[in-house]
Amino acid sequence: MHNAAFQALGLDWGYDILDVPQADLAAALTRLREPDVAGANVTIPYKQTVMEHLDLIDDHAMRARAVNTIVNEDGRLSGYNTDIAGIRKALEEVQVEAAGAKVVILGAGGAARATAQALEGAHLTFVTRHPDGAIVPGSLVGWDDPGVVSLTRSADLLVNATPLGRHEEMPLRPAALPKGGAVIDLVYVTGGTPLVRKARSVGLRTADGWGVLLWQGAAAFELWTKKSAPLDAMRDTLRP
Repeated sequence: MHNAAFQALGLDWGYDILDVPQADLAAALTRLREPDVAGANVTIPYKQTVMEHLDLIDDHAMRARAVNTIVNEDGRLSGYNTDIAGIRKALEEVQVEAAGAKVVILGAGGAARATAQALEGAHLTFVTRHPDGAIVPGSLVGWDDPGVVSLTRSADLLVNATPLGRHEEMPLRPAALPKGGAVIDLVYVTGGTPLVRKARSVGLRTADGWGVLLWQGAAAFELWTKKSAPLDAMRDTLRP
């Protein structure tokens, strides 16, 4: 996606994947300060741990306690969370207004907290395997709590912010889908995740991780390059 965007704008830039072991994280962050590096994306499991190595953290990323995009500005590293921008676009797609909405978020990690930032003004309930250790801006419910089904059935929006559901395992029983609401799944697979396919089959409004991936990528691209992202080139590369 990013290499296609660089090519579309005639930029002699490259986007590479770095597999960084935990022991090498500090060294990798030091490398990002070099003048030939514009920045980086960060994914699981480092969205929180990179924050201690950064010089500046955007307010939204600080509140989400997760960074997914780093910008190198003359050797100073700034952290941002562009997942928030991607999720806001998904909200537009499923026609959900955050203010006053009843939202159930599956997960309590970095993606879930970014979702919460995009949903400021909503009534949030987080469903997680380990509710005792989670710190989130809303109510917490255990994964096996018998009240989960009624919570999700009455929700205006259900968001899967876990890595689950990429294949046939679903992060929630089909009976627990919102009744007449909307579903956003941050996981992206060709043809839609089982959760998205099931939601579509019963007439719910849905958005999957492809759109979120595109829009968060566009936001990151603009932070690095200070240029408008060539959305068509990026979308064509991602199109499943």
